[in-house]
Formats: sequence, C-alpha cells, structure tokens
Amino acid sequence: MKKLDPQTRLEQRCDVEAMERIRKDEGKFNPDKVLAYAFADPTMEDHAIKTRGAAFRSRGEWYHLKYKCQTSADNMNVVGFKYKIGDLVPKKDWSQHLLVP
Repeated sequence: MKKLDPQTRLEQRCDVEAMERIRKDEGKFNPDKVLAYAFADPTMEDHAIKTRGAAFRSRGEWYHLKYKCQTSADNMNVVGFKYKIGDLVPKKDWSQHLLVP
C-alpha cells in the first residue's frame, strides 16, 4: 500500500477497514469488496474520508453503506471508524453504479 498515492491509500485502507469491521461486528456478512463512491462521491481530506454513498458486496449481493474513517498521517493505520449498513441494493441498479456480481 505504501506505493499508492496518499489519497488512493486513504480510500483503500478505509475500504479494507470497512470489510474487516463488517465481517467481525455483524457476523452475517462476508464482504469481499467495498466501493466508497458507488452512489455518491465521498468527502475526502488528507487523512479522513466520509461517504454516504458507499456499497459493499457480501456473498454475491450488494448493500448500501456509509462510513467515516480517519487514518494516521501516512494513511496506513485507521485511528477512527464508524459505519452503518443500509438496505440491499436491487440487482436492477447494479450496472448503473458499477457494482459487479
């Protein structure tokens, strides 16, 4: 991850954190992909990202997601994270939002 530019590293690190937290906290999901920008562009700062338009894939289905993530100065470690899982995304909406099976 250190080879990525800082903004890409921030987004990737926070997406990974989202998958790890959802898998651990919720128990019923097994996320394998998160898109921070699926339904709306995230708000990004140097070491923080906030998105109300994210989505995650679990067991072949997509779900709405919003999260706030703060990282260390090098964007490698998450120092603050909150999230909320939304509804299942209907399959008819997948292609419009770049969600792949």
